[in-house]
Amino acid sequence: MTDVEIEKENAAIAKQYKQLLKVSYLTLSAKDKKLIRSAFDVAVDAHKEQRRKSGEAYVFHPIAVAKIVAQEIGMDATSIAAALLHDVVEDNPNYTIDDIQQLFGEAVARIVDGLTKISSLKKDMDVSMQAENFRKMLLTLNDDVRVIIIKIADRLHNMQTMESMRPDKQVKIASETLYIYAPLAHRIGLYNIKTELEDYGLKYTEPEVYKDIFTKIKDSKEQQDAYIKEINKILKSSLNKEKLDYKIKGRPKSIYSIRRKMVKQGVSFDEVYDKFAVRIIYKCDIENEKFIAWKIYSIVTDHFRPNPIRLRDWISSPKSTGYEALHITVMGPKGRWVEVQIRSERMNEVAEKGYAAHYKYKQGKAAKEDTLDDWINKLQEALENPETNAVDFVEEFKLNLYSKEIFVFTPKGDLKSLPKGATPLDFAFSIHTEVGMRTRGAKVNGKLVPLSHPLESGDQVDILTSDNAKPNANWLDYATTARARSKIKSSLKEETKEIAKDGKEILRRKLKQLKISLNEKSINELVNYFKLKTSLDLFYRVGISSIDNKMLKAFASSRSNVFVSYIKNKIRKPTTIYDLEKDEITSKFDMLVFGKEEERLDYKLSNCCNPIPGDAVFGFLTINDGIKIHKKNCPNALSLQSNYAYRIMSAKWIDSSQQEFTASIQMTGIDNIGLVSEVTKVISGNMHVNIKNIRFETDHGLFTGKITVVVKNNNLVKKLMDRIKKINGIEKVHRV
Repeated sequence: MTDVEIEKENAAIAKQYKQLLKVSYLTLSAKDKKLIRSAFDVAVDAHKEQRRKSGEAYVFHPIAVAKIVAQEIGMDATSIAAALLHDVVEDNPNYTIDDIQQLFGEAVARIVDGLTKISSLKKDMDVSMQAENFRKMLLTLNDDVRVIIIKIADRLHNMQTMESMRPDKQVKIASETLYIYAPLAHRIGLYNIKTELEDYGLKYTEPEVYKDIFTKIKDSKEQQDAYIKEINKILKSSLNKEKLDYKIKGRPKSIYSIRRKMVKQGVSFDEVYDKFAVRIIYKCDIENEKFIAWKIYSIVTDHFRPNPIRLRDWISSPKSTGYEALHITVMGPKGRWVEVQIRSERMNEVAEKGYAAHYKYKQGKAAKEDTLDDWINKLQEALENPETNAVDFVEEFKLNLYSKEIFVFTPKGDLKSLPKGATPLDFAFSIHTEVGMRTRGAKVNGKLVPLSHPLESGDQVDILTSDNAKPNANWLDYATTARARSKIKSSLKEETKEIAKDGKEILRRKLKQLKISLNEKSINELVNYFKLKTSLDLFYRVGISSIDNKMLKAFASSRSNVFVSYIKNKIRKPTTIYDLEKDEITSKFDMLVFGKEEERLDYKLSNCCNPIPGDAVFGFLTINDGIKIHKKNCPNALSLQSNYAYRIMSAKWIDSSQQEFTASIQMTGIDNIGLVSEVTKVISGNMHVNIKNIRFETDHGLFTGKITVVVKNNNLVKKLMDRIKKINGIEKVHRV
């Protein structure tokens, strides 16, 4: 570069720095400006040798990220300084975290350290790179939520400046943005940034679609402006009459959300009726916010007929992100449905700035519950389980991110926020883990309902508990929230361990009868013989009678032919470790099922990632080839997940021996005192049997009964029938 070009670039860098100070949302003190200036000087020095792909000086990137943090998100001087320094430690070996701490203090160093860790942590190749990265990022919430906010700003600037990248890189980064960063921005309440990230994501994943919608929005802008003027004209006199300080603005829907509507509803651009919303923003003190919002609502509905099922009152019950507003859909001029959003200036700031404005106003309303802090605490709890698979975590977490909220009441009248589709079981776990674990049943609005009953806003939920109740595998079908599912899975693992403990003792006794000692050698032989993976699997199967006496006798007789087997194996092709593993996996995970109902459907394995039984997979509904199975970390997974979410089917390999089955047993006998009690005692005392239905009748001294039980296998049904037959008075027992 020539001296003139260097001078010109330095002037441009200085200009950007001055703009950064000018556009800050918060008022900066002299001390704040000094901190930001020092961070700017270090960033300029650390990145002086670096250039971006576009050829410009690298330091323009941290300045741009700091501007997003300062202006669009509205964070404090500490965050602005950390944004300027976010790549310094990673990109320049001359600077360490200790240096940053000495120069800028502990808070800035902690944030920079969190950002550096996200970038530098090696990815675990066994799971989705994005999923693992996302989880690590969320773990930093425990240190400082500003780490996440700056990371989102960093991603936004990268998306804004992707033109000079290779097309394949663009698609990868855009898919990751749609998969991770947009939902996260949405959850933190950064709606403007979430919208921008989604639009850029679509621009690079489906450029033709993006361009088409963009052009159509541009062409229809004049019509929209004219329509908003017409609404303004109708409302103006009534609003002015009430002496309100307000402004009416039109807000076009984002390109991404229009595209999503087109796909979801199967309609064209012209058929999407609510392509923009009208926003009424009013000025008032905090005490009168609610009163004025409803006054404006009354004026709007005096002029335009409202759609009664499209009223959203986020003022009485704010979203968990802190978002407040009244949303109504009215029949506007020319017979068109229009969404009208009513917000105070404060509410508008919270909606646009998210966490920053929420935090700013929280200081003035100390009594108000900080829902974001509450969310962060719950999130941290979900992350505590180290066994959680990263991909499952992301999928479950994303479900809770984007889902609409419902508000339900506790028996005492306290309000609880849950994702739409939540069940009484989710509610129970949201109250307390112990309440969830001991759930026996639930009442909604005073009536008993199944645990799978979907809750609705306004429901009052009462959880019935029992010390004897405990989670069972069916609960995973009833629970929808990540918190409830995580706790249920942990409990089921514990139960499996308990059953395995009993199974070990049963196996010891049975082997003793076969003159075999239970030791490390015999356990390994049994594990290999039954093609299992661990000794825990072996003991568990013995515990639930999946491995019975007949099977153990067959094992004992196979031991006597060890020498013959040894000779045969010597002359046979040597077995590789890969073959062994594949055999074990295939025998253990021998069935593929789809959806919550675990249906068995026809499918094909995709060639792009060659999934084998045991892999974490999902189904993709193709146009010509039916259901194709892909690994969750397939190279095409992100693209499929981001662009064709409506064609994705949840799928998993299962161990058919772990499946539960329903069986009905009928019995007859002579009625006597205590017979019913004796029968129920045998059933409840019989290991690993859940009663689904039970009916007893007596007629002139004759006893009849029918029970429906959920069992792991046929052996348990036989064992249960044998025990019932031994009860005094029971004459006949048979399976229906």
